[in-house]
Amino acid sequence: MTTVAPDTDVRRHELAEFLRSRRERITPEQVGLPRGRRRRTPGLRREEVAQLSAVGVTWYTWLEQAREIQVSQQVLDSLARALLLDASERRHLFALAGSPDPTPHAPCPIVTPALRALLDQLGPVPAVVQNSRYDILAYNATYGRLLCDMDRVRPEDRNCMWLAFTNEEWRAAVVDRAEVNRVMAAKFRASMAEHLAEPAWKTLLGRLETASAEFREVWARHEVVGQGGRVKHIRNPLVGLLSLEHTNLWLGPATGARLITYTPLDEETRGRLELLERLAPTAAAAPAVPAVPAVPALAGRG
Repeated sequence: MTTVAPDTDVRRHELAEFLRSRRERITPEQVGLPRGRRRRTPGLRREEVAQLSAVGVTWYTWLEQAREIQVSQQVLDSLARALLLDASERRHLFALAGSPDPTPHAPCPIVTPALRALLDQLGPVPAVVQNSRYDILAYNATYGRLLCDMDRVRPEDRNCMWLAFTNEEWRAAVVDRAEVNRVMAAKFRASMAEHLAEPAWKTLLGRLETASAEFREVWARHEVVGQGGRVKHIRNPLVGLLSLEHTNLWLGPATGARLITYTPLDEETRGRLELLERLAPTAAAAPAVPAVPAVPALAGRG
C-alpha cells in the first residue's frame, strides 16, 4: 500500500531543499562575510543566512528541516535578499511558502548599482548580465541594440534562448544561426541538469517546445556543451557585420549569474560598435520574468 504525503508536507520539504540549495551556492565573499580558515560547509552556513536575514538561527534551522512553522512575508523577503534570489527564484520561494509576494517586482540583488555602472562604463563593448537560465537581468546601451531592440522586448521574453528561437530580428542578426542555436540548446541542457524540478526552467522549456519546431529538433539530440567563450559574428541592421569575442565573467559560482562581454576582434568592428553606442539610447536594467506556474497556497500553518 502506498501512502501519499499531504501537499503541505511535500511543499515544506521542497522549500527546505530549495533554501539549502540556494545557501550552498553562495560564497561568503559574495555577501561581504569573511571566509575563515576552517570552512567545511559549501557556500554559507545556516547561522550566516540567519544573520543576513535577521532571524534566529534555530528558527532558520527548523525551516531547512521542514518543520511546521509559520513564515511571514517579511522574513521571506529577507531570505530572498540574503540568498541573492533572482526574480524567478523569488517567486518560487513565495509560492512554496504559500504566501503572496509583497514586492513582486523587487530588483535582483545580483545587479547592484555598481554593476549597473560597470555595464555602462564598458561601452562601446556590448555587455549583459545573465543567469544560468539565459534570463537577461541587465544590459548596457550597445547590447540593447546588438541583436534586437531589447527595450521593445517584453520583460517576460527577455531570455536569450527564447529570443534565439522565436524573435525574427534576433535570428536575422546571427550569422551561422543553425550552429549557434544548436550549441545554445546544448549549453542550456547542461545547465538545466541542476534545475530539473524548478518551475521557471520547466516553464521556459515548455514554451520553447511549443513555439519552435527548430528547438524541438535540436533538443531531441540530447547534446551537452559546457559554458565557454567563443567568436561570434553578428550582422547588425544599423552598423553591419561585427566580429566579436564572447567572454563569460562569473559573478559567483560557475552555475550562477555571469557578466558577458562582446569584445571587438578588429578595428572595423570597434568603430561600428562606437557608432552603435551613439545610435542607441541608454539601456535600463532588464529583469527577466518568465511566467511560473502557480503553486497552491499552504493550508494552515507551515
